[in-house]
Order: sequence, then C-alpha cells, then structure tokens
Amino acid sequence: MSASDEIWILGIRMTKFGKHPDLDTVDLAAEAATGALSDAGLTMSDIGALAAGNLMAANAGIGQQLQKQIGQTGIPVYNVANACATGATALRTAIMAVKAGEVDYAMAVGVEKLSGAGLLGAGGRKRAEADVWAPAGRYGAVAPIDGRIGTEAMPGVFAQIGTEYGHKYGGTSFELFAKISEKNHAHSTLNPLAAYQKRFTLEQIMTDVMIAYPNTRAMCSANCDGAAAAVVCNGETLKSLSLEQRRRAVKVSASVLTTDPYEPGCQVLPNVNTLTRNAAATAYEQAGVGPSDLDLVELHDCFATAELVHYDNLMLCEEGGAADFFNSGATWRDGSTPVNVSGGLQSKGHPIAATGIANIWEICHHLRGEAGDRQIQNAKLGLAHVIGLGSACGVHILEKSAA
Repeated sequence: MSASDEIWILGIRMTKFGKHPDLDTVDLAAEAATGALSDAGLTMSDIGALAAGNLMAANAGIGQQLQKQIGQTGIPVYNVANACATGATALRTAIMAVKAGEVDYAMAVGVEKLSGAGLLGAGGRKRAEADVWAPAGRYGAVAPIDGRIGTEAMPGVFAQIGTEYGHKYGGTSFELFAKISEKNHAHSTLNPLAAYQKRFTLEQIMTDVMIAYPNTRAMCSANCDGAAAAVVCNGETLKSLSLEQRRRAVKVSASVLTTDPYEPGCQVLPNVNTLTRNAAATAYEQAGVGPSDLDLVELHDCFATAELVHYDNLMLCEEGGAADFFNSGATWRDGSTPVNVSGGLQSKGHPIAATGIANIWEICHHLRGEAGDRQIQNAKLGLAHVIGLGSACGVHILEKSAA
C-alpha cells in the first residue's frame, strides 16, 4: 500500500458525555470539532470536506449549522444518519473523501442530545386493528412484530438476542450478563469523560429495575448528550507534517461498513450477528491481522446481552464460546483482550451519533499512550465496533504510529 492510500487520524476529540442542559447540538458539535482541529494542529480552513452525523434531527442539516459556528469555507458537507452507526458512517465518509484524492483533510463529527429521552426504539403507536389482519401499503406483506411475536423496543430486542445465544450455545445466565455490566461500570471509574463513573456491585445490578429480562437498568446503555469528532488525512499528507503530528497520528488499518445480506425472510429477530461477523472478517483481512493481535476492543454494548454476542461476532472467541471467554477474565482491563475499558455504552453513555467516533477516540488514546489511569500498556492495535439496527455495522481497526 502506498502512502497516498494510507489513512491516518490526525486529530480527535470527545466531549464529556452526560447531561448538558445549557448546550444545544451545535454547541456540543462545535466543542468536539474545534477540539479535533486543535488536536490535529489545523484550522477549519485546512478541511476539505465535512461529514456530520445526527440521528434525532436528521433533517436539520447539522453540518451546515456547525459551519456557521466554526467557519463557513464553502466545502462539501455530508449530513449523515445511519442509526447507531451514524458516527462511524460519518468517519467512513470522511475517509472516502481523502482516499478518493479529492481533499487533503476531512473531518467527521457526530452529535446527539438525548438526556431525558427515555427508552428509544420503543416501537410505533398502537393502531386500531380489525379481528382479521389485512396487508396494506408498500411493505404490507410484513406485519410489525411488536405485541404479536415479540417486541421492537431495543431493550427487549437485545434481551431476546442474548437469551437466544444462550439457548443455542449454553453457558449464559442472568448473573453472567450482570457480571458483564459489573465489569463495564468498574472500568468507567477511570474515565473522566464517561457519563457515569460509579462502580456497582453484582447485587446492585441484579436487583436494579428490570427493563427487559435479563437486562436491568444498570445493564442498559445510558442515553445522554455528547459529541465526538475526528480529522483524517492520507500518508503523503502526513509526511509533510511535524514529527509530533506524525508521532500522535493513528493509522486506520481497516474501515468497514456493512448492512444485512440477503437471508430468507424472518420476523422473529433482527440479525445483529451476520453483518457484524462480515464486517469483522473484512476488517481483519484489510488490516492483515487477526483477533488475537488486538490489544483492546471498544464494542457496541448497548445492553449487557449485546456485548456477549459480539465477543463471538467479532471472533474474539471460538464460535459459541462467548460465555467461557468472558468467564476466563479476558475482557477485563487486565485481561488478554480488554473490552470497553472506557466503561462502554452502559457507563460512558450513548449519544447515538457520537458513539461511533467516541469508541474510536478511546482506542486512539490508548495507542497514543494518552489514556491516563486506564491506559492499556504497550497498546499497538485496537478495534472499534458499532451496530445500528436497520441495519448497519461499522468496524475500524486502528494501529499505533511507528514514528
């Protein structure tokens, strides 16, 4: 691969996640964007393309609003909405602009205001129905499952996904899922930017309010406010920069975005497994590495049950071996494959469009040796993963600079 084909993260910033009643989406996005520019040693006049992600106000043109705050320079703006993979999709868009040779630098931003939003993805409103169901509309041949054979609320969907994995492979239990959450909350105590930095006992987690068995409230991702941004360039451009910029740059060894492949129609469960496994396999091939080479992983633990199945989907363990893998202690920060040392979505928080870039922010700081008390020693390679139902999966493999 030539230097012009290489992609590097030059600057990256994540805001403090949590409740920000005095800041709107533009304020948060501007904080992340200007922070990423400062981290990169650039100004807005250097940026050739902007990809801005915001899901809850997807038609508001957050990219153009952000430009008015931090500098309107006439560059192309791509407004991105792709479920929980919105941030990763924005970064992939910026990467493609650089890889195409159209620009020297591109920036991706993801921002969301979600504190106080309650449960998201809770299905549509109940409609009056006749005694006999009749198809209607473009997708009328497909009935919504909510209230018929399951639920479309995200806690319930991922509860089913986790219990289905246990039914298929064995080894899972309410306590095991709670232990995953216990790990992530423990990790969060070392992350000053996490929405929640509180350790919970196993008993506190298991006796918390039940949302959708086996996920209690403490085992669910935290809706909150936040933003994250990243600036990317190619290897040729990086060569022209200072030694310090080259030293702190992080190589994007793989950038992959997938959707569901065709499968026979099924109304039982959304399939979060196939597209994640496909994304991971493609990413490992692109990067020329395997799961055993990873020093840390930030994966999409929207619920404790989700984290377990993604151990398997990302091939961190043998197929069907996720429960044994977790029980081995591998995923704790002092284990062989630390997972979600940031605290994960359950503690760090999940401002949807920001999450994909925030996961990458965490990996970058370990590869730079800048993660403070939670630093994974000698980290050289990390993987960031997000998934959005609808469906979209983003996987990025990041590599420490040799400069």
